[in-house]
Amino acid sequence: MEVCITPSVLRGKLDIPSSKSCAHRAVICAALAGDGKTSVISGISGSKDIDATIGAMQALGMKWTDEGNGTVSITGLCGSGGGKKIIDCNESGSTLRFVIPVAAALGCEAEFIGRGRLPQRPIDIYVRELGKNGVHFEYNNTMPFTVSGQLKSGTYEVEGNVSSQFITGLLFALPLLKGDSEIVLTSKLESRPYVDITIDTMKRFGVYVTENENGWSIKGGQSYHSHSEKVEGDYSQAAFFYVANAVNSAVELGNLNENSVQGDRRILDIIRKACHNGKIRSFRADCSDIPDLVPVLSVLAAYGSEESVIFNAQRLRIKESDRLESTAAMINALGGDVKVTDDGLIIRPSGGLKGGTVNGYGDHRIVMAAAIAALGCTENVIIRGAEAVEKSYPDFFKDYNMLGGMANVINLE
Repeated sequence: MEVCITPSVLRGKLDIPSSKSCAHRAVICAALAGDGKTSVISGISGSKDIDATIGAMQALGMKWTDEGNGTVSITGLCGSGGGKKIIDCNESGSTLRFVIPVAAALGCEAEFIGRGRLPQRPIDIYVRELGKNGVHFEYNNTMPFTVSGQLKSGTYEVEGNVSSQFITGLLFALPLLKGDSEIVLTSKLESRPYVDITIDTMKRFGVYVTENENGWSIKGGQSYHSHSEKVEGDYSQAAFFYVANAVNSAVELGNLNENSVQGDRRILDIIRKACHNGKIRSFRADCSDIPDLVPVLSVLAAYGSEESVIFNAQRLRIKESDRLESTAAMINALGGDVKVTDDGLIIRPSGGLKGGTVNGYGDHRIVMAAAIAALGCTENVIIRGAEAVEKSYPDFFKDYNMLGGMANVINLE
């Protein structure tokens, strides 16, 4: 799908969709509750990623009912019968890495399938560490692959600089085992706030872990308990509109928790420091804990009057696209000046952005960043592959136009 955007100003009020990170975790914890009671999770914003996690947990024995208006009722650990379970992760890296150890802890044989760039996303840490503890992988560095065997308690040595999703998956699974376990970090943990979200969610469902100097100690034999809650708004999505405000707009954002542990709340601090008297100046952003902000932070920098630097973002090369290359290509296509480094981006002032045609690279965050970049352009912007927003924010262009944006579909192919 191609969308043509005419430069405009966004104004009005917008309730930000719920946090995808929080929703994934709430659904999984509710699905693992073994007390026979029902959890009600409300405020879920529809997306293909969340649908993938719901489908995955259903395959593993969760019963659920769509109550409408973003609310689901979940009864966990109901049993899914024998035989191989098919886990369709679609393009969701979170679903893939969260559910592998969960399936292993439940002793299920599971075949994982996916599409897009997901089959190339690495799971070597699980192959190595789960393989030492009772799990067998039929895996040839792509999908589909099969996991079988019963996960055992033990010590799991995990690199912290590959993806925090591996930590989260183990944290979900290890409390279900009979014996005690330990996660030992072998390198500095990046994206720490996502682990904080996991631990915070687990606590609300009655499961606890203890942090120590090099990782976490996990008591075995714990049980998740049913719990009902509303999923808070997503600062990752709010960031696009905060940057829109910095460029030229005036959007009042709602449905956000001011005390959230979401790492992407840092967008507020970055904008506050970068903007002076209505002008965007330079900033340096260590994105090791906030990788999802890189595309839209680059848009902020592209409208700045001084050079800005984004660093410690090398893990973005294995997202839905190589987000360092695709972010640079998107902004440069609009008349910007972005250089890719080994671990980030250097964004130099170019007198503002002009317009043109950009490739969305099948990446929802590139498409949304391009739409925000278009607000301050002097000419129209055409975004190819704009349907990628369905992965996390299907109503993005609807909300964009509701606020006064001018985004029109010109080609459905």
